[in-house]
Amino acid sequence: MTSHTPSAAAPAHRPDWLWHLGVAAFVLAWWLLYQRLLAIAEWLTALLPVDRHSHAGEAIAFFLYDVPKVMMLLTLIVFVMGVVRSYFSPEKTRALLSGRREGLGNVMSAGLGVLTPFCSCSAVPLFIGFVSAGVPLGVTFSFLIAAPMVNEVALVLLFGLVGWQVAATYLAFGLALAIIAGFVIGKLQLEGWLQDWVREIQSGAAAPVLPEGETPSLPDRYRLGIEAVREIFGRVWMWILLGIALGALIHGYVPEALMVRIMGAEAWWSVPAAVVMGIPMYTNAAGVIPIVEALIGKGAALGTVLAFMMSVIALSLPEMIILRQVLTLRLIAVFIAVVGSGILAVGVLFNLLF
Repeated sequence: MTSHTPSAAAPAHRPDWLWHLGVAAFVLAWWLLYQRLLAIAEWLTALLPVDRHSHAGEAIAFFLYDVPKVMMLLTLIVFVMGVVRSYFSPEKTRALLSGRREGLGNVMSAGLGVLTPFCSCSAVPLFIGFVSAGVPLGVTFSFLIAAPMVNEVALVLLFGLVGWQVAATYLAFGLALAIIAGFVIGKLQLEGWLQDWVREIQSGAAAPVLPEGETPSLPDRYRLGIEAVREIFGRVWMWILLGIALGALIHGYVPEALMVRIMGAEAWWSVPAAVVMGIPMYTNAAGVIPIVEALIGKGAALGTVLAFMMSVIALSLPEMIILRQVLTLRLIAVFIAVVGSGILAVGVLFNLLF
């Protein structure tokens, strides 16, 4: 008597067209809902017994908008990366994207970050997708730095506030920081400091097994994408909620008047103080611009203000809480040290130039 063990990638058969239709319907529903998230968050906030413009109202509206946004981005991106990963073995992916191509990869990754209007927590799902697909660590960090810090929203708002010369200089410095910091982290070869489950996914040990010797069909690849979502989403969703809840509290209760007093002082410690104050906070480029405008209006040095802006949107504490499920504390410390040093240098250079 012989027994047959069904493959992990071969559940009950469904027609291929039904899989294609289901995926298309999911993507369409995802897009329609994503476009309405802000309106839904505002509607839900209006149902609560709080003043929308109070500290509590700001925090609640921020939480109700950011949680579904980040969760939806994580679901879609991890599914897509799971499907894409099915076309490449971990060895082929690393051979394609590492070594002599890594410098170019940092440039391309930072350029992609400029084109994606993500805040720091919204950029994390794509970062997780890249890492799980075996993209070199330094390349993924270039994206994670550039996406929130040098996107088109930040540039347009800066252009309107301080002119095109400063906006263009900020673009150049921000891109250079993302590329160089990612390259440095990549050269340190810290892949061993990823969490164990991420390294298992990279090695293929945690991935569902396709029938040996067979070319997988597109529905097989869809199933691998779904398994990737189950695996990764199940590990990080609670930390996403925790991180965004903390970010919402900071967003709603940020002591703007205190920051204006501290960073408005003309002292040698103003740039380090701006970075230290910015890291625990969380907002996007649009949210930090009013604070930037207030600081400039109070006479704070431009480099000090931009160092604060960079630290808020590139090194936020909620982002680190979410990343903790992917990176070890040692790797997070290296990331903060490298990027923080770059932000300090940018702040000092701006103060010298403007």
